[in-house]
Amino acid sequence: MEQYFLGKKLFGDDYNDEQIKLWYLEESEGYADLGSKDRKTYTYEYHNLNQLYGYSKLENREFDNVLGFGSAWGDEFLPIISHINNITIIEPSENMRSDKIGSITPRYVKPEISGKINFEDEKFDLITCFGTLHHIPNVTFVLTELCRILKKDGVLLIREPIISMGDWRQKRIGLTKNERGIPVSFFDGFFKNDSLEVVSKQYCFTLTSLLQRKFGNYLNKPLHTYKTYLIIDKIISNLLKFNVHYHPLKRIHRFSPQNIYYIVKK
Repeated sequence: MEQYFLGKKLFGDDYNDEQIKLWYLEESEGYADLGSKDRKTYTYEYHNLNQLYGYSKLENREFDNVLGFGSAWGDEFLPIISHINNITIIEPSENMRSDKIGSITPRYVKPEISGKINFEDEKFDLITCFGTLHHIPNVTFVLTELCRILKKDGVLLIREPIISMGDWRQKRIGLTKNERGIPVSFFDGFFKNDSLEVVSKQYCFTLTSLLQRKFGNYLNKPLHTYKTYLIIDKIISNLLKFNVHYHPLKRIHRFSPQNIYYIVKK
């Protein structure tokens, strides 16, 4: 297991078909069961983050076909909904689906357990993948599929945790059974592909969870929803990115960004 905790290999990425199937069955409703399936109480908390790191860089482009990979209710699209014509969402949960996103009726598709995405090459001109890949075992294959169905000149937005999120062999409070972060080195290695261009790579969420626990009771909203905090965090995360350790064991190693946000162009 040492190679996984050191971030040299991604746990689950080389799983066989039976292992992938079990993982899928355990994760398909995992996030919903943590408390996100009640539409009346659910609130999407990442609009300002997406604007800062992602949507502000899209230059008001118009998108005919957009794919949300693991986008659940699809709220992430609301800030740019006037620039979108069609939305498809690949989502395993039956409990997190919207009839309308703005004025658009989204098309929902259940993911294939294998990770295969049943769309033709270069189908979508924008793909979002926010906090989804770390719930999936065979990330290399799934990322390859996402890039395959991305149009030439299309944009892929990815945000994922880049720390192990603890020892995934044990039950962790507030997390699904199998989720684990994805090492930055994994993404950097994958995006060396000649057909892909990393337009932006930004670190974020340095000590955000700790600060939320300490001061959350004094705030009206979660800390990471405030624009001012996100700007400060962006500066601090850039300064401390050198200290990222995939499975931090020393306290000082925790003073580092825990997420990464990529904009990738094909």
